[in-house]
Amino acid sequence: MKTVDQLFEEILRARTRVYRAGAPTPLQPMRLPEAGACEVFIKREDLGPINAYKWRGAYNAVAAYHQQTGCETVVAASAGNHAQGVARAARLLGIQAKIFMPLAAPLLKQEAVRQHGGDHVEIILTGDTYNEADQAARSFAEEHDLTYIHPFDDLYTMAGQATIADEIMLSGTVPDVVFLQIGGGGMAGAVSCWLKKHWPDIRIIGVEAAEQASMKASIEAGYPVTLDSVDTFCDGTAVTRPGDLTYSVCRETIDEFITVTNDEVSAAIQRMWESLRVIPETSGAIGLAGLIQYTADHRADIKDKKLLCICSGANMDFSKLAQISRAAAIGTHHRRYIRFHLNEESGSMLSLLDRYFIDIAVGEFLYGKVDKTNAWPIIAVEGETERLNRFEQELSDGGIQFENVTHAADVRYRIINYNPALFKNPLLLHIEFPERKGALRDFMRRVSGLANVCYFNYAYSGEAIGHTLMGFEFETPAARDNFLTAVGETRVSIRPVDQTTAERILQHTS
Repeated sequence: MKTVDQLFEEILRARTRVYRAGAPTPLQPMRLPEAGACEVFIKREDLGPINAYKWRGAYNAVAAYHQQTGCETVVAASAGNHAQGVARAARLLGIQAKIFMPLAAPLLKQEAVRQHGGDHVEIILTGDTYNEADQAARSFAEEHDLTYIHPFDDLYTMAGQATIADEIMLSGTVPDVVFLQIGGGGMAGAVSCWLKKHWPDIRIIGVEAAEQASMKASIEAGYPVTLDSVDTFCDGTAVTRPGDLTYSVCRETIDEFITVTNDEVSAAIQRMWESLRVIPETSGAIGLAGLIQYTADHRADIKDKKLLCICSGANMDFSKLAQISRAAAIGTHHRRYIRFHLNEESGSMLSLLDRYFIDIAVGEFLYGKVDKTNAWPIIAVEGETERLNRFEQELSDGGIQFENVTHAADVRYRIINYNPALFKNPLLLHIEFPERKGALRDFMRRVSGLANVCYFNYAYSGEAIGHTLMGFEFETPAARDNFLTAVGETRVSIRPVDQTTAERILQHTS
């Protein structure tokens, strides 16, 4: 019997098991300007009992093996969602689960596993990566003759995940194109198998993060391949090798494979928040990122079509939001970081802003004095792609020396080089100003000639009041006093950096 036919039969059995562990999740329309006249639908797996789809396959596999073998203990390895699913299954079935997690697994995810499993789960922390934890789990299961629950490369696990597709069919919505994120390929293979069986004409697009596209590489090679390493920004899909079973199914049921960048995933998260007030985990937004990319590249092909993707989970570390927010503007191609070359003299920066920044928004400003005669400020500009292209053309026409450094490592990590030994009579200030176009520039214009900017660190925060850390230098202490008097006549408020911090920042001043 063909693998796909075996899976189809197991899906029929999974329908009788899975809903003992959770209820169906809704299919929700989504407003997406990029999709034009297309209708877009999101399958809300983030609303499941563990806020991710993994409960389906985990419960089906644990229940099936428990029924067949009478096993009273199961073993699994996971950094997050699969662990929660197995823990929940063990508690509901009244058996034990030993979950192997990497040593770096966040406490939030460990606590979630304990919450779902209670006294029925034991967490074993081992290894620095999922692969190391997985190897330890397999060895433990083999040594103690226990049942290992694979997170994706298992017929029962895949059959449980396929109930997502069953619910799509029962919703009454018949999508034309479906975008499925791929990690190991369990969910993508299972869902595509069920949909293709009932709707042969449906188009299935497999979507992977660009730096972890093991399935795409395997399809192109003609056999499962192992990547040397994977990026972990989308940690839920960071798999170095697809399963043998999942590879076989995906090869037969998925029509096309595409990749998306981390910035595009971040932009998709922003779109989901703006439309549905939902914040998925990074892996949970890969499908939507692929949908957005595909609509831009295939407008004629998808015109007036029904498009569907899955929000596969929302278990994300809160601290990751800042990184996502910053990357989202890049992912939508609405933000560019431009590095300028200016003369290091009073008024040169203000002149640049007055001439070219009249009607363009500034998202960040990074600058530190590193040379007596040359300055290299980096400014993040925001706007539609056409406007940003025109902005760069205006700079070129004006003879301004600049380069696009949007994807440079120092920009990504917000590194600001500066040499405090070059600062003359420096003064470091916290500055607050009305967050409206031109407000900070008005301030700089007012103090132009009284001080020279030697340090500038600003990032738009979404508040009504903008905050920036600026350093100014003066020819004489008296000039500094005149500057402070002039500042008092502006609409900004200032607060000196405390002495200890200032000394630390300026400790190399000669």
